[in-house]
Amino acid sequence: MIEKYADLCRANSYELQISSNAKIIEEMLEAENFDIILLDNDMPEGFCTNIVKSLKPVMEKSGILLLTDKNEIPKELLKSINAFIPKDFTDDLILSALNINLRMKGSLQKLANTNKDLAASLYRQNTLYSISSQFAGTLDKSQLLEFMIEGLDKALSFSLTCTLSFCTEDEPVLILNSLYEISDELLNAIKLRTVYNYRALFDGKCAPFELNENTLKVIKTVKYPASRFNFTLFQFDNMFAPIALGENFYGCVEIFKEAHFSAEDAKCFQTIAQQVALPLRNATLYQEIIETNKKLERLEKLKSEFISIVSHELRTPLTSIKNSLDILLSGKCGDLTEASSKFLTMAKRNAARLSGIINDLLDISKIEAGKMDFHFKPVRIQTVIEYVKSALSGLAKEKSLEVVIREGEQLPEVNADSQRLEQVLTNLLSNAIKFTPEGRRITIKSELLNATDIKAHPCFEETIKKLRGNYVVVSVEDEGIGIAENELLHAFDKFAQIENSLSRKVGGSGLGLPIAKQLLDAHNGAIWCDSELNRGSAFRFALPVDVTAIEKEKVLSIN
Repeated sequence: MIEKYADLCRANSYELQISSNAKIIEEMLEAENFDIILLDNDMPEGFCTNIVKSLKPVMEKSGILLLTDKNEIPKELLKSINAFIPKDFTDDLILSALNINLRMKGSLQKLANTNKDLAASLYRQNTLYSISSQFAGTLDKSQLLEFMIEGLDKALSFSLTCTLSFCTEDEPVLILNSLYEISDELLNAIKLRTVYNYRALFDGKCAPFELNENTLKVIKTVKYPASRFNFTLFQFDNMFAPIALGENFYGCVEIFKEAHFSAEDAKCFQTIAQQVALPLRNATLYQEIIETNKKLERLEKLKSEFISIVSHELRTPLTSIKNSLDILLSGKCGDLTEASSKFLTMAKRNAARLSGIINDLLDISKIEAGKMDFHFKPVRIQTVIEYVKSALSGLAKEKSLEVVIREGEQLPEVNADSQRLEQVLTNLLSNAIKFTPEGRRITIKSELLNATDIKAHPCFEETIKKLRGNYVVVSVEDEGIGIAENELLHAFDKFAQIENSLSRKVGGSGLGLPIAKQLLDAHNGAIWCDSELNRGSAFRFALPVDVTAIEKEKVLSIN
């Protein structure tokens, strides 16, 4: 009966093969794919069922049609066949059934291919996303290239990658990641090819780096060393791309694969090569910042050492000068004329000024080197204020300035180095005296405040935010020249002075406020200022309350 269908298929350009031998049928199905399998139900009982059972794995890719004129069909066949054709069908109906099943198989195959392409595309997208995450997680240039090569392997399954890097070491390096071992002759050919590819990128232009294939350093990684590539490698499909961002060139990469690359493969390859360029740029900038910081640290250390040495060298002769001036002014070497006394007094005043500058330089050097000694103990701030006022009263009288103290009531003690607090307050009060015109007033105020109640200019907000708990706050308020708002934050910079004719006249080292700030930092305190140009300034500092002292006072009051 099958012969009837054979003639019909041949007449309509269908290729048909016929067999009734189970072994031959199995060999035919394993050798090639058939679009449709026609099973003749006239075969001996159980033949079709046994064929479907035994050859089910190799028949799944084909459409199975059953030719039958029987009313009952075994359940096993019904589970496996796509359709059945009654033997009384006309030729047109039979051809129609064949065409429908061929189109259905074609549609299913197309759908399967689409799903396969979609799955491959999703896998590439996931790979690209994963690589992007890895790129964002490191600033190590060698690791970035490793991530790039790993991503290429996952997305494209390469046979060999040749990555020429100019950013991972002090010299150009060729990084080879190979599926199999590479002979010395093939390695030399790959090096030569890499150099030519690199030079071709800058054809007619000056290449950013000189490259010589004979001295090019190679780092090689082989996945399966037992096998070896030969020169047929150059017959593989390949892709090449530079690793660059704008004018910043970091290298290039070439990839080989025995199978052909698709358009999607090429797009994925270019994307990965471009993705790695930006993090390489960031890593390079980061490395430059680190190197610059190291240089700055060395320069800062040299500067501090230089200041310390010079200051010590100046202090010795200056001490002799001051002692000599004191002896001359005392009259022990003879009587002085009025003019001589005047000039010697001027020399003594300037020697004292120079001594102050040298002491400031030594202090800032000690603080920055972490060699400043502190002796903490409970201190009453009123004692410090009175001492500093008394010490500078003569300087204030010279300018007819009134120094007023406004003390808070029952202020608790602070845990501090009294000598360093005196130094801080002396700096603030001497500045107020220097920058306040004659005949005006300077007020020193002390009070107890909680950190939440402390207010300051917006440029010192970060300083105030760090404070927690209760503080003794000391303010030195003057009626002097003031500070412009845009210069407030720089008031505590080293060697900074207010740009004003008066500031140039009084001079100074510009280190008093920076020293005060660092001394207060060592006390876990803070310093800030409020000012209005030509109306005066208020420099304030806060010291944490000595909690231990407060607890003692509570115990005493209970008893």
